[in-house]
This record gives sequence, C-alpha cells and structure tokens, in this order.
Amino acid sequence: MTLLDYRETRVLATRYQSLSSAELPPLAQADPKEQEQAFAALVLRNPQVGAVLERLSTLDLPPWCLTAGALFQTVWNIAAGRADLGYGIRDFDVFFHDPDDLSYEAEDQVIQRCLRGTEGLGVDLEPRNQARVHLWYEAKYGRAIPPYRSLVQSLASFAFTCCPVALSLDRSGVLTVIAVHGYADLYRGILRPSPTSLAPASVQRAKAADYRAKWPHLIEESTLAGGGQDPHRPRAAPQNLVKESPS
Repeated sequence: MTLLDYRETRVLATRYQSLSSAELPPLAQADPKEQEQAFAALVLRNPQVGAVLERLSTLDLPPWCLTAGALFQTVWNIAAGRADLGYGIRDFDVFFHDPDDLSYEAEDQVIQRCLRGTEGLGVDLEPRNQARVHLWYEAKYGRAIPPYRSLVQSLASFAFTCCPVALSLDRSGVLTVIAVHGYADLYRGILRPSPTSLAPASVQRAKAADYRAKWPHLIEESTLAGGGQDPHRPRAAPQNLVKESPS
C-alpha cells in the first residue's frame, strides 16, 4: 500500500500519455516505486477513473477503493494499443468495508450515496460492502467463506495475480495505491492463478477465456515458454497483509 499525491500523479499521467504498448512490459523490471507511480498514472489516462475517484472522495464513505476491471483492463487496453481505454470494461467495482452494520439496508444506503454521487459520469458503478460478503457468498457460489476483515483481504480473493489492484482518494488529495501481488504480471500481460484466490479452477478458466478473447495479447501461465517456473512469479501475499491489514 502506497500513498501518492493525486495532483502530482495527474501531472505524471501526461508523461505516460504517449507510452506505447511495447514500452509497458519493461515496467515489470522497474523499481517498485516507479511501478506504483506508473500504474496510478496509466489508469488515470482513462478519464472515467479520475472522475469516479474525485466524486467518491467527497462522500464521507467507509474505507473504500475503486478496483477490478476499471483499473487492470485500462492497463490491458493501453498494452493492446487501443485508443478506447474503456473497451471491455463492464462496470466500476467499488469495495467498501463497514463491519459495524452488516444489514442489507445499511449497505444499500452507502450504495445509493455512491450512485447519486457519480450520477452523470456514464459508468455502471457496483459498490459492495466487503464486510458482509460472507453472508451471501455460499448461497451464490456453493462455498462458505469467513468474513473479510479488511479491503486488502477481499482484494486478495481475485482469480489472477494481475487483478487485485485498487485506488482510493481522500478529500486532501492523498491517493492510496494497492497491489496485493505487485505489478509485474499486469505489465507483462500474464494471467497467473492467484495463490490467495477463492475462485475455483472452472471460474478461473472461464475468466481467462473471456479475457483472452477481448485482449489476445494476454498469456495464461500454463502457456508460458517452456512450461516451467516463471522467474517473475509473485510470491503468495504475506498472511499479515491478507489477514491483518486495516481497511
């Protein structure tokens, strides 16, 4: 988790405006600070990302973050050389974590506040209280899970290591950047099953097929050259990060 200045990151985004798709994979070898700054600057090239962050920052929400396809698919679109950075992005997932009231009514109040706050931006916003996911997860997916104790723990459940990335912005202009498994696989276009994912193999296969149909440059881990261990394979997220990190 890294804290950046939002205004400075917006300025930095102009430096990455002309970044070519060929220049993206080498970022996987950059130092961690550059990787973090580049990620935030790259996703802010998608104007809807910045617009959503700015609107949500004024709403006095519980701990929250913008995550999932709105971010990693923006990077994939840059890697694919697309002019339309919104291509393939179905919705904008907003995770928030409020363990104090797990009722549907309390969650819906925050959802409606988010929807009203982002009205007119032309995005399909999907806010969800991650503290109450365990209440409905088994009915939907056939498997019981323990409660998520933080936003980071809920992010760690994503199917692939390139996916659990997130941004949050506060009123003072501090941009929080999260990447549970780092950025290397995202920059290199690798779909690697996450060691902390809750998704069954069938779901991972279906997601991989859907992603590769839209972004053909993506590489599944099983098809890496030689079929051996990738030297850039990320380690499993430390248990203290996944389980103990505050929201």
